Formats: sequence, structure tokens, C-alpha cells
Amino acid sequence: MKTLYTAEAVATGDGRNGHARTSDGILDLDLAVPKEMGGAGGAANPELLFAAGYAACLHSALKAVARLGKVQLPETTVTARVSIGGIGDGRYGLAVELLVRLPGMPADDAERLVARAHEVCPYSNATRGNIEVSLVTEV
Repeated sequence: MKTLYTAEAVATGDGRNGHARTSDGILDLDLAVPKEMGGAGGAANPELLFAAGYAACLHSALKAVARLGKVQLPETTVTARVSIGGIGDGRYGLAVELLVRLPGMPADDAERLVARAHEVCPYSNATRGNIEVSLVTEV
């Protein structure tokens, strides 16, 4: 891989109940275990950060694929839902649902475009075969 950019972040404290800061200082935030997992909540957590990153990455891939294919997109949104849960033997895993909204676009065209974006997206390529990722396309 020819590296285009490297992001760096450091986590301190007690992991999920700690602090994370990027080397450039753009992100500098407290972390807390969500209430749903027995924590105090009220702060960011790794799943929120992953959901934001994945949604932005797939949305960017969608726009790039449309531009290359000379496809005019409607106003689009991508929502990523990242779930965490036990997978046995004390281990945890993730699952992701990606909801892509392309209002007014023909369903077949929208689904082809989303599938192509999923092939291009670095987050999709990193997770493929590792975690369950489901695509939902709404028109």
C-alpha cells in the first residue's frame, strides 16, 4: 500500500473510561462506557467514533463513485449503526448496518452505486470478512 495519510491518536486513562487525543489536537475528548454497557455514559466511546468514521468514509466513496460514473446524485446521507456484543468465550465483536439514503433515485441504480461504493470504501475493505456489515439502500 502506498500511504497517502496517517492518523495518530493516543488513548490514556482506563481505556473505555479514559481520554483520547489525536496528534494534531483536532480530536481531544473524554471516553466513557455507554450506560447500555453498565457505564456512566455521557462521553464518546469507540463505537461512536467508528460509526462516524465509517459513515463519512462510505459517503465519500459514494460521491467519488458517482462522480466517476457521471451520475447526478440527489441529496444523500449515510448512517452507520455500530453494535458491540459478546461472541462467546469472553470475546466481543462488532456488527455494522449502513443506511444509505438516495431519495428519488431509481432503486436499481441506487443499489448498484451503493454496492460499488462499498467495494471502494477503505473501511469496508478493512472490515470485509471480519465483521458483519449490512447495506440498506433507501430511495
